Amino acid sequence: TPAARDAADLVVVDDRVETIVDALLEGRALWASARDAAAILVGGNLGEIGFMVAGSAIDGRAPLNARQLLLVNLLTDTAPALAIAVRQPSRPTAELLVREGPEASLGTLARDITMRAALTSTGATGAWLVARAMGTRAHARTVGMTALVGTQLGQTILVGGRDPVVLAAGLGSAALLAAIVQTPGVSHAFGCRPLGPIGWAVSTTASAAATVGGAVLPRACAARPIRDSSLAEPARHDERRPAGGPAFVVVPEPVEQMGT
Repeated sequence: TPAARDAADLVVVDDRVETIVDALLEGRALWASARDAAAILVGGNLGEIGFMVAGSAIDGRAPLNARQLLLVNLLTDTAPALAIAVRQPSRPTAELLVREGPEASLGTLARDITMRAALTSTGATGAWLVARAMGTRAHARTVGMTALVGTQLGQTILVGGRDPVVLAAGLGSAALLAAIVQTPGVSHAFGCRPLGPIGWAVSTTASAAATVGGAVLPRACAARPIRDSSLAEPARHDERRPAGGPAFVVVPEPVEQMGT
C-alpha cells in the first residue's frame, strides 16, 4: 500500500527475500570503503602531528617546514585516499561487516586510526632521528619527510590490496615524491636536499617496517567480533523495529507474473 511504501526505508518490489540481503551487503560494502578512507585520512594526519610534536620536543625545532607539510598532505591525502574511497570492496568484507554489526565496525575504525597514527609517527620519527645523527638538519628533514610519506602510502596500498586504482595512486605519489626530492631546484624550493643511497635506504626501511606493522598488528590485536543486537535477538511480533534500523516492505509481483 502507499502508506507502507512511505513508512519503509527499503521497498522490495520482487518476490525474492534475498534482495534484502543483497541491499544490506551493498550498503555495508559502501561503509567499508568510507571507513577505510576515514582511517587513512584521520590516522595519517594524527601520525603527522605526533611526528611534529616528537621532533620539536627532541630538537627544539619543527622537523618539517610548512611547505613540506603541504607536500606531504598533497601526496597522501588526495589521490590515495580517494582511490580507497571509490574502490569496490570484496564480498567477504561486506559479509563480515553484516555479521559483526555497526557497533563493532565503529570499534574497528577507532582501532585502525590509532594503529595508523602510531605507526606513521614512529616510522617517520625513527628515520628522522637516524638521519639527524648522520647529517645536517636539512638532510634529516628530507629523510623524515620521505619516510612520513612512505609510511602512509605503504599502509594505503596494504589496505587497497590488489586494487589497480589504489596501486596506481600510491606508486604515482611515490614517484612524484622521488622526482621532487631528487630535482635540485625543486628540492631546495621545498627546503629539501637530494638524497643519496644511504638516505633513501633509511627512509625506505622505516616505511617498510611501518607497513609490515600495519599488516601484523591488526591481526594480533583484533578483538572478538561483536554481533549487532538487532541481528542477534529474534524479533517478536509485538515489538517495534530497533532505533535507527531499517523497516522492510516486501511487495510481491502480481500473481500472473509469478507463475504459481
